Amino acid sequence: MEAVIRAVDLTKDFTDFWGRPKNRALDRLNLEVHPGEVFGLLGPNGSGKTTSMKLFLGLLYPSSGHAFILGRDPTDIDAKQHIGFLPEESYLYRFLNAEETLDFYGRLFNLPRKVRQRRTEELLRLVGLYDVRKRRLREYSKGMARRIGFAQALINDPQLVILDEPTSGLDPIVSRQLKDLIADLRQRGKTILMSSHLLADIEDVCDRIAILHLGILRKVGTVKELLKVAELQQITVKNLSPEAKAELEQVVARAGATVTSIENPSETLENLFLKTIRESQGGQRQDLGAR
Repeated sequence: MEAVIRAVDLTKDFTDFWGRPKNRALDRLNLEVHPGEVFGLLGPNGSGKTTSMKLFLGLLYPSSGHAFILGRDPTDIDAKQHIGFLPEESYLYRFLNAEETLDFYGRLFNLPRKVRQRRTEELLRLVGLYDVRKRRLREYSKGMARRIGFAQALINDPQLVILDEPTSGLDPIVSRQLKDLIADLRQRGKTILMSSHLLADIEDVCDRIAILHLGILRKVGTVKELLKVAELQQITVKNLSPEAKAELEQVVARAGATVTSIENPSETLENLFLKTIRESQGGQRQDLGAR
């Protein structure tokens, strides 16, 4: 199947007042996001995550290379009809209530009134805000505001959902609820691209991940294959007596136990991430995104 998102040598240079290249935020990114998967973008501040998302959304223009969304240019209006976006900071109209907010965004997509009403009720129930749908957003907590932001990203029933730091600053309960929503979207066949500084969140919900640093793609693959420690193997046995345990180091077959699995152990995503960043720095001092 054709990739939902495809980057081909995608490069973005930011320039100074005179148009001279000042900073390369993204350097020849080659990447594909497949239909129906949850894909995670990882990287420290200044690594190119948000720049990549803005290029995919058509909010920035590449300096060179190409980006494709649903097989089209990111600036294609028809392509945007099938995209939902949750930015890191949702700037919502605080004087509107939840129903009015979703109705407003539904109008932006030219949804018929009956469709807007149905989608609004469905989404408010989905994010757990139906009982407070008449309350103005200025009275919402940060977790509630994040959930209504999530709902507005889904008002057009998009094929592709792009989430920038969806669980940033949320308590564990609301964070778990949003991760459950992401898993539910995957089951519905949606494709999700998300970035996060919370590595546990990425590890929980993503099928594949990419690690960016200094604008360069350092690693990409499934969570399982990237976390696998290839040079080690572990054996799980059942009903192993103390005597057999002593013999196991010599010959497992003579141990009198049943081998239930032989596999590679995994390291944590945090260890993989930090190791990748250290390797890409090549001994240079980390600048934390500053230039």
